[in-house]
Amino acid sequence: MTESMHAEHLRTEHMRRHETDHEVPWSLPIVVRRSKTAIARHIDVLEATSRAVVTFLDDPRTQPGGEWHDAVAYWRDGAIRKVVRRGDGKKLEDARALGSVSVTFGGTDDFAPAEASVFVPGPVEPLPHELKKLQVGGTEFPDEGESSIPAAEAVVTIELSPELTLTTGKAAAQCGHAAQLAYEQMPDRVRERWRASGFNLRVQTATKEAWAANEQQVSVVDAGFTEVDGPTETVRAKW
Repeated sequence: MTESMHAEHLRTEHMRRHETDHEVPWSLPIVVRRSKTAIARHIDVLEATSRAVVTFLDDPRTQPGGEWHDAVAYWRDGAIRKVVRRGDGKKLEDARALGSVSVTFGGTDDFAPAEASVFVPGPVEPLPHELKKLQVGGTEFPDEGESSIPAAEAVVTIELSPELTLTTGKAAAQCGHAAQLAYEQMPDRVRERWRASGFNLRVQTATKEAWAANEQQVSVVDAGFTEVDGPTETVRAKW
């Protein structure tokens, strides 16, 4: 199989994943810190979330024999649904007590670092009380500036479609999908290099020319339940 055929196979396989799901859908809960006094940038939230997803998947607790492995494997057998919520203060700390992996990333002189926590997957309903108290809405962050990661230093580049405008929460979930698929599908030697870099990645909006060229190895097609109408390609990733 040529590289181009392999990439097309991966894209087609992922599109088919949306056609089947568990009878009771499962999701991977993600919570981003949203503070009224120390707000993060939109781009940093996307990159922190993407890093947090792969850090969670790479955690020994998700591996065979780990305490989270069975839940992750069951969730992975259905659609890789992710739900991004926001929280801060005691409510966020109460949720984290359930068990999670957190990543803090980014920040500038004017904006706080972004913070994302990934929790063990489970049914969308009922949710643990500590997570249910956190809001899905209001996950919008200031869209100020580009990634602080130089393109040459990024092991993985995640590209948003230039034809869509997504809220921070939605875009974070989509970038998390792309990071997960890249982690799962890249060669072992690349995964080792990515792990050694601390899962260094860059998120950017693709140019129209790059999107039309369609040379990335991973494509995410959203099922169209929120923000986009029908199955829609939202992000891609390359390494």
